[in-house]
Amino acid sequence: MCERFQQQAKLSNERRELPHSGHRCNFHPSVPVLGHVMAQSLQSTPIQAERVTFGGYGSGTGQLKYPSSVTVSEDGEIFIADLRNQRIQVFTLQGAFVRQFPTVVLGQDIEPYNVARDGEGNLWVVGNTNTTVFVVQYTKQGEMLRKFDVQKTGWDRGVALDTRRNHILITQTIGDWPNLHGVVQVFRPDGTLVRTVGQQQGMKRPWYITVDGEGNIFVSDWASHCVYVYNDDGQFLFKFGGKGSGEGQLLHPFGICTDREGNIVVIDRGNSRVEMFDKTGKFLKHIAVGIKESQAVAMATQGQLVMTSCRSHTVTVFPNF
Repeated sequence: MCERFQQQAKLSNERRELPHSGHRCNFHPSVPVLGHVMAQSLQSTPIQAERVTFGGYGSGTGQLKYPSSVTVSEDGEIFIADLRNQRIQVFTLQGAFVRQFPTVVLGQDIEPYNVARDGEGNLWVVGNTNTTVFVVQYTKQGEMLRKFDVQKTGWDRGVALDTRRNHILITQTIGDWPNLHGVVQVFRPDGTLVRTVGQQQGMKRPWYITVDGEGNIFVSDWASHCVYVYNDDGQFLFKFGGKGSGEGQLLHPFGICTDREGNIVVIDRGNSRVEMFDKTGKFLKHIAVGIKESQAVAMATQGQLVMTSCRSHTVTVFPNF
């Protein structure tokens, strides 16, 4: 896996935010390095259409080292946070490489943990250097527009955009295992803190986050095995999931996104599957099963599901599900 193991943790696959030399990314030599796009039929999932998989371990053009986050533009460009290569790479929905740009702030390379788009199509990236966690706005061509920094707590962060209010939402975890406490911080583009969400609900290790078209906030909590849901003002609505492998249960949820109908897609990392829930948190179906070490997920405008894998350092596009 692509996480640094915590000695204190009984659960073995969480990764803390550490300086560059402290990262640990286990490459599986049994997984082929992909130098080209592959179309495959799913063997172990209920999806009946073909999928497209691209990427593969490496630092060359189109290759990836720990694709930790993904977002898709209105015109179908896939933006990948290529963490260990310290860059954003852009692909078409068919897997063709388009362009790349380094994630650099003040002459320092940053490792991009998470990426999201705002209402104007610009990118917001959260990542760290050895000393600082930066939140940076780039154009989709890679020009830096603005930045601010947030507290370095020792845990990775996620980012999402409330495009209606032009607010940037950042997950934060503080403490040492197992005494963790998580919240969501809401900022204006100039870095002004608007509010802190989720202080009373017992979030422990929030990482991935998304905001739907109505401004509702969905936070996947790796340590409590739940998804927490808040309205656009940060008021708690409900949570769903819970530790387990049954229908509707989750085990270490990671990436999360919503579709146009408001359904919620969650990577159920510990159960090696991708799950769909309705907007009330009711379980709908398994989108995919037998998917090892998936990381992040995003929805394209025409309904394609785009998912990154830490195991094979690849991106997979599911045309329908």
